[in-house]
Amino acid sequence: MTSDAIARPAPVTPADAKPGRAWWPGPYVVAGALFLVYLVLSVGRFRRMEWASWDLGIFEQAIRAYAHLQTPVADLKGPGANILGDHFSPVIAAVAPVYRVFPGPVTLLVVQAALFALSAVPVTRAASRLLGRPRGIAVGVAYGLFWGIQRAVEFDFHEIAFAVPLIAFALEALLAGRWRAALLWGLPLVLVKEDLGFTLAALAVVVAWRARHTGRRAVWTALGVAVAAAVFAVLVFTVFIPAFATAGYGYWDKIHGAGPLDGLGTKLTTLTWVLLPTSGLLALRSPLLLVAAPTLGWRFLSGDDHYWSTDWHYSAVLMPVVALALVDAVDILRRSGRPWLRSYALHMPTAVLAASLALAATSMPTAKLVEAKTYEKPARVTAVERLLDRIPDGATVEADTGPLTRLTSRCRVLWIGGSKGLVPDWITIDNGSKWAGEDPTAYATQLHPGERYALVGEAEGVVLMRRV
Repeated sequence: MTSDAIARPAPVTPADAKPGRAWWPGPYVVAGALFLVYLVLSVGRFRRMEWASWDLGIFEQAIRAYAHLQTPVADLKGPGANILGDHFSPVIAAVAPVYRVFPGPVTLLVVQAALFALSAVPVTRAASRLLGRPRGIAVGVAYGLFWGIQRAVEFDFHEIAFAVPLIAFALEALLAGRWRAALLWGLPLVLVKEDLGFTLAALAVVVAWRARHTGRRAVWTALGVAVAAAVFAVLVFTVFIPAFATAGYGYWDKIHGAGPLDGLGTKLTTLTWVLLPTSGLLALRSPLLLVAAPTLGWRFLSGDDHYWSTDWHYSAVLMPVVALALVDAVDILRRSGRPWLRSYALHMPTAVLAASLALAATSMPTAKLVEAKTYEKPARVTAVERLLDRIPDGATVEADTGPLTRLTSRCRVLWIGGSKGLVPDWITIDNGSKWAGEDPTAYATQLHPGERYALVGEAEGVVLMRRV
């Protein structure tokens, strides 16, 4: 045997990836188990009224309008505010038929859990095809428990739930050399959120790079998609969104305003979290990681430090990218002439799974799965819901974060202090910390001079007032 043969071992094709082999349910079993986990976490949080944002209410208002074939108004953003003038996310209309049959905020949480779980199918499938079934399952389970996915599951409902499986299916097709399928899976990203047109452009560039040895047609098609996607994204920012918004795109001040060194420590910490526990830095060895560049770019150039952190839902779209970049890197590096690098790569799926399981059991939302309160509905919530039931259907209500998710499916709900001259019939707030003062009716009068509100009831810090 020559030294060259030792240095460059022949590629190994996993036995379970042979053409004609029977359908394998493994990826779907992984996705089904993850769906149940996500469902318990998100619906359980809803049942406990543990919300730190108004986003679930905003999206329910828009989807409720779509379900009734109306303009997607989200009054929480301001009376009569068209959601397309906030973020360009027409894809959420796809939830409308389901919402029409099962109205309520839980429907949104179930759909989101299903979308995130679905994304594990292409990740597991691609990993199994390239690395073998054991490593494929390891990558699929690890991916489903990645911190970026868990944070998004825990934080309300967001349109990016659609982007995650689209990116995963697109990258699976790319790794299989199915260039057209990769681009077709990526095209709907332009309907998910305004910045994802640039993500599609990056995806198309990677397709062009990978297809460069297979023919010019695929390369030029991919480059054409990249240019068209970037142009479309610019039009969304400068034409489409301003057409639906009274004051233009409202996030410019958040997207820019920071220097590259502002918050550098936090940014580097977030970048480490994106690359280290998810891929052991091996994702850096794959061109697929370029697909993450637009999201990381706008976040790290933003003047809003919330975008820099590992909290909330902002990192979810990065998770299928780093997972499949890891798969690609392992597939490449197992042919390396350096034994230590080859060994490192082949052990990384197991290491990533171990890291995900360790985090899941300690510091991630899944750690709550072993707590009894996760499955209980507190008496406090029952009392608050009973109080809010006194508000009639169709009423105009001004509310804050706690109560609003119990009202957006049957009332017109405005954000507290954001009614912009529209006088609500009812006001309800969580005043447990007394942020509105000892007399919440006086606060209500401050919000609406010349109007008078009477206290209807109080439950566990939540007060309900009616205009008299």
